This record gives sequence, structure tokens and C-alpha cells, in this order.
Amino acid sequence: MTNKTQTDALPPPGAPDIEIARAASMQPILGLAENKLGIPPEALIPYGHHKAKLSLDYIEKLKTKPKGKLVLVTAVTPTTAGEGKTTTSVGLHDAMAQIGVKSMVCLREPSLGPCFGMKGGAAGGGRAQVVPMEDINLHFNGDFHAITSAHALLSALLDNHLHWGNKLGIDPRRISWKRVVDMNDRALRNMVIGLGGPVHGVPRESGFDITVASEIMAIFCLAGSLADLQDRLGNIIVAYSYDNKPVTARDLGADGAMAVLLKDALAPNLVQTIEHNLSFIHGGAFANIAHGCNSVMATNAALHLSDVVITEAGFGADLGAEKFLNITCRQSGLRPDAVVIVCTVRAMKMQAGIKKSDLATPDADAVKRGCVNLVRHIENMKMFGVDPIVAINHFSLDTDSEIAAIKQICQQQNIAVSLARHWEKGGLGATNLAKAVMKQLSGKAANVQLLYGDNLPMKKKIETVAKKLYRAGSISLSSPAIRGLREIKALGFDHLPVCIAKTPYSFSSNKKKLGAPTGHILEVREVRLCAGAGFVVAVCGDIMTMPGLPRHPAALDIGLDEAGEIIGLA
Repeated sequence: MTNKTQTDALPPPGAPDIEIARAASMQPILGLAENKLGIPPEALIPYGHHKAKLSLDYIEKLKTKPKGKLVLVTAVTPTTAGEGKTTTSVGLHDAMAQIGVKSMVCLREPSLGPCFGMKGGAAGGGRAQVVPMEDINLHFNGDFHAITSAHALLSALLDNHLHWGNKLGIDPRRISWKRVVDMNDRALRNMVIGLGGPVHGVPRESGFDITVASEIMAIFCLAGSLADLQDRLGNIIVAYSYDNKPVTARDLGADGAMAVLLKDALAPNLVQTIEHNLSFIHGGAFANIAHGCNSVMATNAALHLSDVVITEAGFGADLGAEKFLNITCRQSGLRPDAVVIVCTVRAMKMQAGIKKSDLATPDADAVKRGCVNLVRHIENMKMFGVDPIVAINHFSLDTDSEIAAIKQICQQQNIAVSLARHWEKGGLGATNLAKAVMKQLSGKAANVQLLYGDNLPMKKKIETVAKKLYRAGSISLSSPAIRGLREIKALGFDHLPVCIAKTPYSFSSNKKKLGAPTGHILEVREVRLCAGAGFVVAVCGDIMTMPGLPRHPAALDIGLDEAGEIIGLA
């Protein structure tokens, strides 16, 4: 049986995403959840008619049920032309329903920074969207605000401790805990706080990161329960004392109040696609500066509720997929049963050096040259023990010869490949992809291998990722990074996995190196210990944990029309 969609009521393909989403009919979330997944209404906390949170008590009860199969959606190295990884995840979910498979998709929540900056929203596109699109992209159910507030509380308690005598002997020069805000604001990266005299606090250097880079966001996404959440929050190292001892959020007495602020947010958010298929959207760590995956709570709940769960990892496979496998899987016990790499003709052209303004000109040779990037990602996934499936996300100007070029490369790599037209046709346009995924899921079970062991020294872990996945010739450690690695080892945290923060636009730390560069040097600027999240961040090149706005931010095109409807949100 197929799950047919009332596509005639939607604007034609190519209309703004917001118009398509607004024209889609939505079903009441309580009834939809009960009819499709058997979730009783009392297990949901409604946020209006079309959004709800799944209660933590009900999630606990689900643990007695068997788990479904997990599909990880990742992509080639991203370009400014857009690859449509979220769109493909949603389209694959809808396609599963079309072929009669009970599935769910688990996505990350959009950040306001990119929505008002350069990237735009993150609710899918065309006829493969999650709705209500405006709510999801703007504030949603308040999770990001709760995370920002919990982070701000810890910041305030830290500075309050300094003001009232500093009993813990915190060295103000060695405070590592910054503040956060969910907005791109480069002017906040570095600052001096506490000015104005004794009543206004202790003057010291500080700054802001974006909320998605907060360690609390990572903890939120990796926590398996409320108890685990509070324990991890308590383990956050915020500073060091004059006698070089770490000071934690637990030492400041902040962990309980922080957990209270996050209690309701930890319940996963349930919404629907345009085709009325249920979806979790929960957590929002970026993959270029954090670990880039949605919450473990949502993914585990979905696995107990459905036969197939589709989850998306941020940016290219060298970032999101690597971190999902080496960090999320290591900590949670999750393992993907199949991996989909999203690829586009446009991306392959840009990896070959074709300018964005020239993408409309057919050029199969450029596609072939650019496919060195796709091949690198395929090889990397095989390194983890998984034979990926390549999904060619179709764009209207793609030619048959260009598509054939990608298919030929995949055949040479002995990899399944499927042309997907979900942006244009919704789930019906991705049924071949869904069938290819189901074929792989019904075959030999994947034997996922992590890239390195816990006992490998942190420097060697960074080198392993750099040399094996990025094909770097070596790594270069700054003096602060060398000191940081020594300190991490001395504190007993060398066993943690590494989370590499670097540009998403290249395998190297230089965004201008396109294709599949080799022999480059991965420059590690600093290392940050995230003891609560359970990993060490290696900050590489010129990557910033507080992004800036572009010359023409998307915010300049967003507003309200005379009827009070949002316009310009993409």
C-alpha cells in the first residue's frame, strides 16, 4: 500500500519552501501519534495542535520494546550551492511510508544564528519538509532557550563565586567557561567583563560562543536520562584554581539548578512531515564546531517506536558521520545498520573548481573530476566497516550525462546508487532510494568499526582522524595546544574521543582546498576539555565557535506582510 499525498493542493516545485510548507495540511499531532505509532495522548505534552514532546516516563516504558534498524544520512563535502542532506533525510522517511515501512526521522533543531545568517532554515525543502516549518526554524519549543539559560546560570554562578570571596581559589586568568547566545555575533567573541568597580564583579577576560557550541548542548544531545544529564552537567570543568586543580559546575553547586532548567527540554519534540509522517527534532549541535548529531534520547525512542529510523549527521561525512561514529556511537552504544551519502551534480562541479554562477552549464567532465570528493567519502565510510549507499539529490538543471557520470563512479566503487527526486515529488520521488536502503538492511548486518581505541593518546587520536580520514600528511600543534594536551593527560582524560572543529568546506583546515587534498597539514590551534560531554575539542585552522554574519544576512529579507504572515524565511 502507498501513502498518497494531496500534492495537488501544494504550490508547484520551485515555489519558496515557506509557501509549500504553509499550504500543506497538518493533522493534529495527538491523533497522528496514536494512529501511526500507538503513542497514547497522555504520553505527549502538546505545544499547540501540531507539536508535542514525548514524556520521559513514556520513553522509559519503551525500553522493553525491541529496536528497529538505524540509517545514518551524511553527505559529500558541502558547498554554497547546497546539497540537501536534511531534505533527503525527510524524503527518505516519506519514501519509506510509500513502500509500507514503519519509519521515523530524527533531525537536529535549527539554530537562529544560521537562520538569520547565511545558511537559512533547516526543516528540509521543496516537498520534503517537516512542519510547521516557521515554528521549527524560529524558537520551536524553547529547547535552545533552556540550554542558553542553563549555560548563563552557570556563568552567573561562577562570577558570583568570584565576587563573594572566591572560596575555591579560582584563578580568573584560567577560566575556560564562556557565555553563549543563539545568534551569529562576531563582536562578542572576546571581551572584558566585570568593569565598573567592586560592586559590579571581578574584571576578567571572557567572550561568547554560539549556543550550539556550548558543552551543555553536547551534554543535552548525549545524555541518556535525567540522572545522566545532571551527572554530566556536574562534570563540566569551568576553570582552574591557583593550585592548578580543576573546578567543576558541581563544585559551584550549579548542576541541580541547571538540570531543572533542562528537565522539560530533554523530552524529544514530535512533529510531522508534509506527508503526515512523524518525526523527532531534538538537539542541535553543529558538526563543524561540535559533534553534530541530534539527541540520543530521540534516536533511542524512535528505534523503539518504528522499524527503521533515519538520523542525520551535520555537514560532510568527514565531520558529522565521523563524530556520530566515534563519539555518539562510542558513548551510546548506537550503531548504524546502513549509511546514505547525499551527493549532487552541483556539488561535484564545485569540487572540480566550477564557479557557482556557472553551474547551469552542463559539464559531465567537471562532474567526473569533482567525484574525487565523493570517492574519498565512500572510502572513509568503508574504513568504518560500512558500504554506503549514494543518493543523488536531483536538481532541475541536472543533465542525464552528468547524473550518469556519478553513477559510473559509484559502480566503479561497487556501491549502490539511487537518483532521488523527493524535493520535486516528495516521498514518491525517493522510493527507489528507500528500496535500496531496505535491501541493504535485509542483507548482512553492518560490522561498524570505530577509528581508534580509548587507550590511544589524544595526540594520536587527532593524528588518526587527520591522516586516515582527511589524508593529511601531518598535524601541527600550537604551543597552547601542546600545553592543553599535557594537562588533559595529567587530569586523566586522555581516554576521551576527539571532536575536531574545523572548516566544513574541505577535508583540510583550509576551506579553499577543494576535491580530495592529500599531504596537507592539519593545524590545531587549541584543545578544549569537555569533561561533561565526554570528549576533547581540537580547534583547527581559523574556525570560530562564534560565527559572524555575512555581508547580506538572511535577516534583512525576513519580515511580516500586511496579514502578519512571515515572509522571506528560507
